[in-house]
Amino acid sequence: MKNWNTVFTDKTIAIEEAVQQIRSGNDVVVAQCASEPQGSMAQFHTVAPAVKDVRVFSVLTLKGYPFYMDPAMKEHFELASWFHAPGSREAIKAGAGTVTYVPNMLHRAALDRLDARRPDVFFGTCTPPDAKGFVSLSLGVTYEKDILEAATTVILEVNENLPRTYGDTHVHIRDVDFFVHHNQEVPALPRAEPRETDLEIGRYIADLVDDGATIQLGIGNIPNAVALALRDKKDLGVHTEMMVDSMMHLYEEGVITNRRKSLFKDKFVCTFAMGSRELYDWLDDNLAVEFQRGKWVNDPAVVRKNSRMVSINTCLSVDLTGQVASESIGPLQYSGTGGQTDTAVGAKEAYDGLGKSIIACHSTARGGTVSTIQPTLAAGTAVTLHRANADHIVTEYGIAYLRGRTVRERTRNLIAVAHPDFRDELTRQAKELDYL
Repeated sequence: MKNWNTVFTDKTIAIEEAVQQIRSGNDVVVAQCASEPQGSMAQFHTVAPAVKDVRVFSVLTLKGYPFYMDPAMKEHFELASWFHAPGSREAIKAGAGTVTYVPNMLHRAALDRLDARRPDVFFGTCTPPDAKGFVSLSLGVTYEKDILEAATTVILEVNENLPRTYGDTHVHIRDVDFFVHHNQEVPALPRAEPRETDLEIGRYIADLVDDGATIQLGIGNIPNAVALALRDKKDLGVHTEMMVDSMMHLYEEGVITNRRKSLFKDKFVCTFAMGSRELYDWLDDNLAVEFQRGKWVNDPAVVRKNSRMVSINTCLSVDLTGQVASESIGPLQYSGTGGQTDTAVGAKEAYDGLGKSIIACHSTARGGTVSTIQPTLAAGTAVTLHRANADHIVTEYGIAYLRGRTVRERTRNLIAVAHPDFRDELTRQAKELDYL
């Protein structure tokens, strides 16, 4: 039997040597969120004197790395983000000139990029190899495995603190060019404590979720509040892009069982995970959780195969016709499309006719000075969810039903869930627009 430990050792190099694999004009793709190769990314800037026009593709980059935060990196490195995080937003605000956005739907992100150009280098993270020579990509295969299989050079950071997960997460040593060691605590998210408005939104959303439903749920104050409100439900299932702590807790409490799912019965289905150390320990060697590629998990044609599918997402604003804006504030790209459109469309079109798409938001923003329900979206605002696909809009004031409704019906329903301080002005402007 081949000694894979010897092969692994032979392929192991120092991080300083790994980043020197980057050449001028390269497209470098890095793994996202908790799978982010932080040891390597923290050293990218060290090769700047030797390279130009390097693009680093990422999702939700967790740190403000010098290679894109420092204006001196312009013309050397550019961060091409599929979904902005605080660091990339800060770099844009500071005018560093080192960040750009890649418009995408999550299930097509990798496929569209591969169509545009083959990646030169992939940096990811993994567990140590097992006796048969397999490592686990652990906490994410949203686009990582598709890119890994296509990249000219594959470099993986080995972190002993990563959980070994199941599904399509395993890669053999023979398919990796280099390994580097970088043990660190796995990036975690602080627990978001719901406010009273979040809890109210959560209660309205829970009223829309039937026993036996399959849910997609994100992270943040509102999703956490939804999870709290779902505790009286029975036999829920999960088909989601992101696995989070609240799903683990609902499973341990017996609310989520996955036993009534029509697709991957008895299993969680996700494409990446991020949360607490408790979540990572729970995911380790857990056969109940299937990590599958984003191009499959988030494909609306797959999402629609789930019974009683309910997609729960959040937004920044929505206009009176139902156009949902979740990623930009005017022309300023704030986050990204992510999987919202994928799951919203898939859920609404669920094969059994019982699917629902829910978009949640607080009724106001900026300390209560701005209504999130707007007559029209601000100039330059990116529409994340087309109004024809809008279904249920939920604020702390109730549920606006949009499916199949006319513009006049939508306008009335949306004004009814707007903050009371803005309803009269919304009504006045709606009449000027001939919506009422």
